[in-house]
Amino acid sequence: MRSEQMQGRKRERVGEPITLLSRRDAALAEVKRLSPWLSEDDKHLSSFRGGTDAAQYLLSQINPQAYGENRNHLEGDVTRLSPYISRGVINTTRVRDEALKHGQCRNVEKFVQQLAWRDYWQGILEHNPDYMWHDAEEYKTGFQASDYSDILPNDVAKAETGIACIDHFLSQLLTDGWVHNHARLYLAGYICHWRRVRWQTGAQFFLSHLLDADPASNNLSWQWVASTFSHKPYYFNLENVRKFSGDDVDTSPENNGPIDHSYEALHARLFPNLEPRTL
Repeated sequence: MRSEQMQGRKRERVGEPITLLSRRDAALAEVKRLSPWLSEDDKHLSSFRGGTDAAQYLLSQINPQAYGENRNHLEGDVTRLSPYISRGVINTTRVRDEALKHGQCRNVEKFVQQLAWRDYWQGILEHNPDYMWHDAEEYKTGFQASDYSDILPNDVAKAETGIACIDHFLSQLLTDGWVHNHARLYLAGYICHWRRVRWQTGAQFFLSHLLDADPASNNLSWQWVASTFSHKPYYFNLENVRKFSGDDVDTSPENNGPIDHSYEALHARLFPNLEPRTL
C-alpha cells in the first residue's frame, strides 16, 4: 500500500517545475512536501552539504600523512569526500593530485592507494558484471548460499539489535547516510555471519542509505566480507572494535555480549562446520 501511494504521488508530481533552493532549511521543507509518506524518523537532516563548494572545502582540508597513519580508526583523518566522488561532484584524479602536493612519503602513497581501490572495483565489475549480485565463488564459511536468509532482520533495519556498538553504527548509517569504512566492515560481518543473511541483502540495505553508495565498491566489499570474493570470511570481536573506536562508541562488555569473545570462540560459534581456528 505504501509503495502504491508513493508511486501515485510521484505520478502526480510529473511535470512540476524544479526549483533550485539555496537555503538548506528550505530544501528540507521542500523534500518533506514532496515526500509526505516519509515518517518522522526519515526526515533527519544529514550533516553532509551538497555542492562543489562543500567538496572543495573538504578537499582543502585533507591530510594524507595523517590518513596513512590512522585511517582505520573511526576518529581518524578520513576525508569524507566519498559522497562527492560517487556523485561526480569531484573525481579521484583531482583528489590524488591534491594529495601529491603534500609530498611523496609512504603515508601519502597509502592515501593514493585507497583512491586506486575505487577504480579497481570499477574495473573488476566492468569485466565481471555478474559479480554485482551473484556470488563470485562459493562461501568459505561451511555453509551453502541457501543457508543464508534473503530478509534483513527488522531489528537490524531499525538499529535495535541490542548490541550497543552495532546499533551505534546502524544509527549513523540511517540518519547521516555515511559511516566509516571500518564500521561498514563491522556491520557487514555482523549481518552476514552473526545473523546469517545473504550479502546481497546487506549490500542492498547499504545502497538504500549511503550517500556515497557506489555499487562496485559496496557490493564487492560485501562479497569480500561474506567470503564469496575472498579466501575466508571477515569477522571481528569487541576487542577489535574497542581498539579502533573513540569514546562516543559504547564498547562495554555488558552491552555487547554477542561479540565479546575471543576469535577462537567466535569462529567455533559462527562457523561450526569448519575446522577449529588455530592461533
